[in-house]
Amino acid sequence: MPFSPSQTAQWLKTHALELGFDDCRITDTDLAEHETHLLNWLDKGFHGSMNYMQRHGVTRSRPEALVPGTLRIVSVRLTYYPNHATDADTVLNDPKLGYVSRYALGRDYHKLMRQRLQKLANALEERIGEFGYRAFTDSAPVLEKAIAEKAGLGWIGKHSNLLNETSGSWFFLGELYTNLDLPVDPPKQMSHCGTCTACIDACPTQAIVGPQQVDARRCISYLTIENDGPIPTEFREAMGNRIYGCDDCQLVCPFNKFGSATKEADFEARHELDNTQLVTLFQWSEQDFNTRLQGSAIRRIGHRNWLRNIAVALGNAPSTDDVIHALKTREHTDDALLREHVQWALSQHS
Repeated sequence: MPFSPSQTAQWLKTHALELGFDDCRITDTDLAEHETHLLNWLDKGFHGSMNYMQRHGVTRSRPEALVPGTLRIVSVRLTYYPNHATDADTVLNDPKLGYVSRYALGRDYHKLMRQRLQKLANALEERIGEFGYRAFTDSAPVLEKAIAEKAGLGWIGKHSNLLNETSGSWFFLGELYTNLDLPVDPPKQMSHCGTCTACIDACPTQAIVGPQQVDARRCISYLTIENDGPIPTEFREAMGNRIYGCDDCQLVCPFNKFGSATKEADFEARHELDNTQLVTLFQWSEQDFNTRLQGSAIRRIGHRNWLRNIAVALGNAPSTDDVIHALKTREHTDDALLREHVQWALSQHS
């Protein structure tokens, strides 16, 4: 006897947990409310140089336009906060160390999440037969936070990250677009942010310009990862020692007091990226960078931008002999963009 849609949905959620996901919910494809928010965000230019955000337009908010025949979306989440990494505040409060966003301390999550979603799809196919699907993990024009909110995995907080009442926000999201007509879960959890403005107040560059409104052009995560050009001088001092991403808005969020650490060994810190001197990181050659960050999300920004970010952090570091010496080793580099950042950093110590 074939399985009913409700039986299939329940089995799917149970098996997702068995595969290691922390939660799994199902929603439909109507993202009209979030499409309006997306278009307003784009109209304000808050996407900065991320032209792909505008290029794909409403494909993000219309799943059936991306994958024809899509009726339902299976939304999953997986905790990534490393269990054994050096305390985030300890690193941020030591200007000699380089701070790397907690999500990037271990292996790149894209491959792990995609493989696990594929296992989920394969297992379902063995159970019910062939069906249409496509798996995503931050790998296509998908409004993953909007989908997760609509599926009931949480609500989008004032910092624009997805929040869960019992698990905080330290998790990755993934999706299976499918043509299966499955029953949908209740919509988003009610927002519990209330009058709290901790994330808005904590942002070093005031990038959160309003509830759920992040101007990427001011955001340290954007400036150190997505941005391929110079980091505007007006934000360099505020960057402190953040060399890849920024977690400040999550670190101060009250709901992250309730979150647990990851169970995934792959997300634990590698190569002491949770506690390494800036001077040491600045000495890495391109070969060092590519070898040590093999399988890391950091590698995609390239060695030049890695050094650019560290140069800014060294400009904010104490004026010690080793800091100044490290900067001087790259003061006359042939790369004009890197050279400008090194010279700025040296000027901070003059």
